[in-house]
Amino acid sequence: MFFLFTLHYVLLERCIRLLADAFEDLSRSVKNFLNLVSGSHSVGQNLYHLEWCPKYRYNMFKREENKKLCEEILYEVAKRHKIKITELCVMPDHIHTVVEIPPTMSVSKALQLLKGASSRELFKRKPHFRCRYPKGHFWSPGKFYRSVGDADAETVLAYVRDQRLQQTKLDVFPTTANCA
Repeated sequence: MFFLFTLHYVLLERCIRLLADAFEDLSRSVKNFLNLVSGSHSVGQNLYHLEWCPKYRYNMFKREENKKLCEEILYEVAKRHKIKITELCVMPDHIHTVVEIPPTMSVSKALQLLKGASSRELFKRKPHFRCRYPKGHFWSPGKFYRSVGDADAETVLAYVRDQRLQQTKLDVFPTTANCA
C-alpha cells in the first residue's frame, strides 16, 4: 500500500513539473506576443539597434555632465516623435541605442529625427560646442542600423522553408469538383 502511495506521489509530482514547464513556455510565448505592435491592418515589431558618432569622432561625451545631457536630450526627442528607447548607451565618442519605431516610420527617418533634433538641442544647451563644430554639424553623416527581434535568422529561414512544404501538402489535398 505504501509503495502505491509513493508511486502515485512521484507520478503526480512529475506531472506538476511538466505542467509548470509547459506553462512557463506558454508564458514566454505570450510575453513575446505582447511585444508586437498592432495597427488597424498590421501586426509587427520594429526594433532596431542604431549607432552613430560625432563628426570626426571627437570624444564629446567624455565628461559625465555632457553624457547625461545627451541621454536626457535623446529621451526627450524620442518621446516627442513616438520612438521608444529600450536601451541607450552614450560612449565618449559614439552612441548605441535600441529603439522601437512606429510602423509608419523608416529607420532613416528615425535616425534623421534623433540626430537632427539632438544636435540642435545640444548646441542650444551647450553653446561652447559650436567652437568645435563651427559649421553646425554635430553628428557625422554615417550610421549603423540592424533589426532586432525575438526570432533569429535561422528560425525565420526555417519557418519560410517550412511554409513551402506546408503549401505543397495543401496542393495535393483532394478537393471536390462540385462546390455549389
